[in-house]
Amino acid sequence: MLHNIRRSLADLLARAYLDGVIASRSALTGEDPAVLRAIAEEKADFYPEAFAARQESLMSHLGETLVPAFQDTENGAPTDSYRAAQHSSAAPLSGLGAFRIGEDGRLYLAAKSEHYHIPLGHSFPGYALLENAKKLGIPNATHNNTRGFITRTLERRLIAAANGMKPDDPALETILHEKKPGTLSCVINLETGSLAVEAALKMMLARFYSLDGKKALYEGRIPVFLVMADNAGGITAGYHGTTVLAQTLRGLWPGFTEKAGQMDLYKVISVPINDPEAFAAAVHRWNEGPYKTAGFCHEIVMMNYGGIRLSESFLQAAYRVCHETDTPVLCDEIQSCAWYQGLFLFRRYGLTPDFVSIGKGFPGGCYPASKILTSGAFDSLNQFGALVTNGQEELASLAYLITMEFIAANGEHIEQIGRRYHEKAAAVAARHPRICTGVEGDAHMTALCFDSVEDAVAFCSAMNHSRCVDISAQTYKPNCPPVALTKLPLILTEPMIDRLVAVMEEELTALEQRKEGVQ
Repeated sequence: MLHNIRRSLADLLARAYLDGVIASRSALTGEDPAVLRAIAEEKADFYPEAFAARQESLMSHLGETLVPAFQDTENGAPTDSYRAAQHSSAAPLSGLGAFRIGEDGRLYLAAKSEHYHIPLGHSFPGYALLENAKKLGIPNATHNNTRGFITRTLERRLIAAANGMKPDDPALETILHEKKPGTLSCVINLETGSLAVEAALKMMLARFYSLDGKKALYEGRIPVFLVMADNAGGITAGYHGTTVLAQTLRGLWPGFTEKAGQMDLYKVISVPINDPEAFAAAVHRWNEGPYKTAGFCHEIVMMNYGGIRLSESFLQAAYRVCHETDTPVLCDEIQSCAWYQGLFLFRRYGLTPDFVSIGKGFPGGCYPASKILTSGAFDSLNQFGALVTNGQEELASLAYLITMEFIAANGEHIEQIGRRYHEKAAAVAARHPRICTGVEGDAHMTALCFDSVEDAVAFCSAMNHSRCVDISAQTYKPNCPPVALTKLPLILTEPMIDRLVAVMEEELTALEQRKEGVQ
């Protein structure tokens, strides 16, 4: 079961720092230091009994109209693509935990965690500490060369977690100064996952092209990026951000990518999913003659391609080949980080990546705050010439620390519920073999697989519009396996999981009956 914990700012941050904050606030505003001290020491319940009970109660009202619909004609000023995709009826009026009430007045389950942003749900009580920080005058905005104490504290704790260490482990100091490939020792603070991945790609390219006139390590060689193949052998399976370079790694801008290859600027080569022999052959092929592998970019659970999970044996074999050939590895955990005990899925796989992109879930939807964890061996970009000059926000870093504190206290529950959900979803799929082919993904990121795109779309449409369960079918990529994707908030309990799976089964049965009626 989920455990409530009680923490204050004084529990999460060093006393000497808070002494400075209190003295500074008092000097600026004239407020009584004793009152400010009480705010710093005020404990917040992260998962109080009333909040937990309300989650269970709301689950029984899923899909019901709880308030009158919001009648409004405001359409905003979107581009055509955003206008076509808009569903204002489900847009949030208010949210609590795993739920939100849409503009249509109905109760929705955020079964994709609002596109992976809220592992702890809406209005998570632990984030009350953010309001206390504001009362103390702790500013959010700062700059690269004035990274605040909270951000610096977070950086150390992230590196500790990425190396499987406690923050107070004396060996951490050695790690922070390590310059060895495969050892994560640095953090670059950014705002979006796209910028985090872009930073890693720049560091890979900096080994081939000079950023500032200095000779590059592999100057004159042609960089080759390896990405996971789609089912047709193409490069559309991945998703590593929305910058132009990252989009060329997933099949967008094909003319641009083709011309870049023709001009020997760089190449993008796909490698088959879960095929270690083919991977080794590709690495060997693209380290011959003028070519050099620039990097291998992958997710562990391919949530942008059917929820396919890369196997531990494949990734471990791929990493061995990469380390032997000086091929840096980017493990893209933008979607999987903060959804597991220990925070990172790559740790469970025993992997040693050179770059790890993280974000989305860690700040709990409160702030945009993604990061790239990197090995010091690839620390090659100058601060203002190549990197964005924001991403150091103090309150965003505090949101990270709050999220990490709660996950650390509830790791066993997270593992148990994730396993239960995946197993129950698999059992449901097995009971409906006429339309389902099984499940993919892992734990809270489970994908229900269908025999046809039409069935996947029909199921998701019914779940969204009739059942008010926010899930999605991937239909925008060619050759993508037809699946219904979910990514549940970590605060769901066993009864809530069981109710969700029951709703899914009811809709699968209804879909089968509709198909039989047509036939």
